[in-house]
Amino acid sequence: MRGLFVTGTDTEVGKTVVAAALAAALRQDGVAVGAFKPVVTGTDEPTDGKPRDHELLAQCAGMESKDVAPYTFGPAVSPHLAAELAETTIDPTILVDTAHRNASGDRTLIAEGVGGFLVPITVGGYLIRDLAQELQLPVIIVARPGLGTINHTMLTIEAVRAAGLRVAAVVMTPYPTEPDAMVRSNFNSIAFYGDVPCHTMAPLPSFTVEELARAGHRLPYDEWLR
Repeated sequence: MRGLFVTGTDTEVGKTVVAAALAAALRQDGVAVGAFKPVVTGTDEPTDGKPRDHELLAQCAGMESKDVAPYTFGPAVSPHLAAELAETTIDPTILVDTAHRNASGDRTLIAEGVGGFLVPITVGGYLIRDLAQELQLPVIIVARPGLGTINHTMLTIEAVRAAGLRVAAVVMTPYPTEPDAMVRSNFNSIAFYGDVPCHTMAPLPSFTVEELARAGHRLPYDEWLR
């Protein structure tokens, strides 16, 4: 299976924007793309004009949103708790099967995790890490540029590598157009101490497919996919 697994140092760090940008850029290149997110929570929350995660990924990949995420829940909580509150069970087999289906037909899979790398998907202890291990894709870590990001990002790098997976890159976003000394130091420190390629994504003026594709084309995804 060819593709990338996008994880993050935390929730709300820009994973969906990076994953959508990659899907949009690849599709604009003429590449057949499949998007996948195992679980979406928080569908009861207001969106402030931004599509929900699976909807944005679907738009960029040219898919139906129902085919991107096999499970969706209303409360904005961790997947395992969302399922428990809904009195249902998330089946890891369905997650893996959906990912493989979305990658069928020689499509390049852009998979996005939920929250951070060690977030539990099931009460039984199946984590985002375990799903990533089953898919065996290069991992992109999305991180904030500000204070605290060095520790959070280094811990995530260690967790991904301990799982036997390749960290293809770290993407810091939203990266300011005029970064201060701390932000520049954060970027350089993660690249050096993490021994990992680091890239940035600036704040986007909108979440249109065209704008996301432009942002994605600034990232070296061809290198990451090798």
